[in-house]
Amino acid sequence: MKLRVMIVDDENLARERLKLMLAHEPDVEVVGECSDGDEASESIAETSLDLLFLDIEMPGMTGLELARHIGPENLPPTIFLTAFREYAVEAFSLEAVDYLTKPVERARLQQALQRVRRTIEANDTIGAQKKLAAALDRLHEASRDEKTYASRLLVPDGPKDVLIPVRSIEWVEAADYYSSLHAKQRTYLLRETLSDLEHKLDPKRFVRVHRSALVNLDYVQDIHREGIREGTLTLTGGTSVRISKSGRQRLHAYIDGQVSEG
Repeated sequence: MKLRVMIVDDENLARERLKLMLAHEPDVEVVGECSDGDEASESIAETSLDLLFLDIEMPGMTGLELARHIGPENLPPTIFLTAFREYAVEAFSLEAVDYLTKPVERARLQQALQRVRRTIEANDTIGAQKKLAAALDRLHEASRDEKTYASRLLVPDGPKDVLIPVRSIEWVEAADYYSSLHAKQRTYLLRETLSDLEHKLDPKRFVRVHRSALVNLDYVQDIHREGIREGTLTLTGGTSVRISKSGRQRLHAYIDGQVSEG
């Protein structure tokens, strides 16, 4: 028997990556994909599914809102996709539901698929629905806190992954579809765009000062003007980072806001 799968994610590259990995699973058939919650709501109702991959953070109707709209009793076994590791880890300590953090890794995907297969083989639909409902409630509570930002990032470091405290990151540099994290005289390459990281990091600490640079304000030492449009800022370790006119405006707006609050 093949698992009939639907993927709901607003990022085309994320959907394509997941489909490529699922193509290596002989018992999996991708029967549909959607790029937003409204489209997915109709497709899920019209399609017989064994498994749903559902992105939590989507513009418009989020994955959580879609799941609550449809109701756990009408959702197939669901694997949630998220860029935010921290609250997902807590929410999915429950059985019968799972999550994958982006970018999805094949080994972790296979582990999640095995969990789904066990759930289906056990034929425990009611139990799975109850646990899914509980997970949705916990995720909803976590997502309502708009001040929830990543405090650690899991990044590759040679043959292993390491947890980097966000507070130790001095600045982040764009590198195509990757980002270079500069922390404690080390550089780590993370497969996430600068825009993705900007949404995960606390804007009260990290400011986009250039289209290719995000800086931790705790490490900013000097700001130098170089004409009307651009300049540089110096970090406490001596590193110079380019700053655009709009980046300088964002930086001053944040500083002025701090002064006003004080």
